[in-house]
Amino acid sequence: QGPFVESGGGLVQAGGSLRLSCAASGRTFSNYAMGWFRQGPGKEREFVAAITRSGILTNYMNSVNGRFTISRDNAKNTVYLQMNSLKPENTAVYYCAAANHWTTATSGYTKWGQGTQVTVSS
Repeated sequence: QGPFVESGGGLVQAGGSLRLSCAASGRTFSNYAMGWFRQGPGKEREFVAAITRSGILTNYMNSVNGRFTISRDNAKNTVYLQMNSLKPENTAVYYCAAANHWTTATSGYTKWGQGTQVTVSS
């Protein structure tokens, strides 16, 4: 397996909620900015949310702002994505990833999880 183990994906009806978790191996978790990305069928991976090393500052893509919340617990080597008011358009494989410096660009992330499927039905 890779450096991250993701969980929390599944099936949910529109308007429902899911909480994704990403547990990191190794002992350098707090040295990295963390991000969540997603990829739907036939689409490129796109940025969803990011959080700084300290966890104080966060950034979101416009379409999820106000509905999704990224957080981290460095003592537990875990980053989370709380997703509320889910829409069918949010159906995708969601990936967590680590970057040496905060960025929204896919190319800036050097360590990736295997992804977890989120499916939202109407």
